[in-house]
Amino acid sequence: MTQKTNAATTGGIYAFVAYLLWGLFPLYFLTLLPSTPWEIVAWRVLLTLVFCLVALTVTRGWAALARIIRRPRLLGWTAAAGILVFVNWATYLVAVLAGHVVEASLGYFINPIVTVLLGVVVLHERLRPAQWAAIGIALAAVAVIVVGYGQVPWIALLLAFSFGFYGLAKNRVGGEVDAVSGLTLETAWLTPVAVAVLIWVGATSGVTLGTAGAGHTVLLLLAGVVTAVPLLLFAAATRRAPLSLVGLLQFLTPILQFVTGVALLHEDMSLERWVGFTLVWVALVVLSVDSVRHARRRRGVGEVAEIA
Repeated sequence: MTQKTNAATTGGIYAFVAYLLWGLFPLYFLTLLPSTPWEIVAWRVLLTLVFCLVALTVTRGWAALARIIRRPRLLGWTAAAGILVFVNWATYLVAVLAGHVVEASLGYFINPIVTVLLGVVVLHERLRPAQWAAIGIALAAVAVIVVGYGQVPWIALLLAFSFGFYGLAKNRVGGEVDAVSGLTLETAWLTPVAVAVLIWVGATSGVTLGTAGAGHTVLLLLAGVVTAVPLLLFAAATRRAPLSLVGLLQFLTPILQFVTGVALLHEDMSLERWVGFTLVWVALVVLSVDSVRHARRRRGVGEVAEIA
């Protein structure tokens, strides 16, 4: 095996583990009841920041963080990313704890298509015919769910678009901000919000940390590690594995969430939902096949150029 192949294999393993952990998130968050979604998201922010500060110390990353802090443009993008990830986390927790795991999975099935759409609208990228077809099929899927199920899948759309814009914010800083520094700044920006949320929770329903048993306390205190580890694995994967491989593996997360919602939590799946989900899956197959073909074509062109 060449060094490049070894790196790609390692990156693929990192991506697989990251998506596997994200796919199991519903089961983890359900163990945190009776904590409310708002308390959990606040602890996620604060404990992830603590984890990142420890990671910066262990990896000696403070100098890199200091260089980023001196650049206002990068600070602005990390603030935007922080807001978007907070919206995403809060929406997801509300969905899971309210019994809408299936709809949350739909959001992450739609996300790759939203990302392609943002590329056109925001970055003015040109789409291939198959990509346009995938977007059209996905829009038809949402229409079927709206008409047949009688309501707009707001949870799915909010998750898809918040994560899509989060990816766009991360794209704007590119390799200028490493994974640990980026997550540190994102959670640092959100710290005042998290503290305010905890004060509000304490004044209304009451903070549950330390009041619902030792097991619950330990699981809640692990929220920072549980949040940060898959994000860092994902960042490591994208630096090593081809994006086509990372993109295909990402479907593991919503598949696991969908199975959890339907098979384990027995959430309702009407005929309209099945039709809508099937259309989304068709769109993803079209998008994935097109991405793989395009990646192979580009590799072939590159190899010819090297030989010439």
